[in-house]
Amino acid sequence: MAKSTAMSWTILLASAVLEAVWATALGLSDGFTRALPTLTFAITAALSLAGLGLAVKRIPLGTAYAVWVGIGAALTVGWAMATGVEPASPVKLLFIAGIVGCAAGLKLLPAGDQPVPPAGQSPSAAESPHV
Repeated sequence: MAKSTAMSWTILLASAVLEAVWATALGLSDGFTRALPTLTFAITAALSLAGLGLAVKRIPLGTAYAVWVGIGAALTVGWAMATGVEPASPVKLLFIAGIVGCAAGLKLLPAGDQPVPPAGQSPSAAESPHV
């Protein structure tokens, strides 16, 4: 279980990186009128969402989504500042560090012994990997 949970976190973090790529490509696509950024957006958005979907098999949805959005947003803003698209400031960097810190904090929380079953599903069904 621990190994597959670690793999889920790796997939989630890779998906967050892809989120930053698709968000940046979306901005560069000029309303989907530029072919390469539009294609980059479509491919990386699909891969990012697929990775998020895989990660939530082992990571609670709320936690996974918060980490995915937070890391993706921080990377998107960081890239925009590094490339000069968006101005950087110490306060902005502090708030971005706060987003990353909060996402890391969610990862550090204990996972518990059993995954929480979806509403209406019995706990024994949640334990079976074939449900």
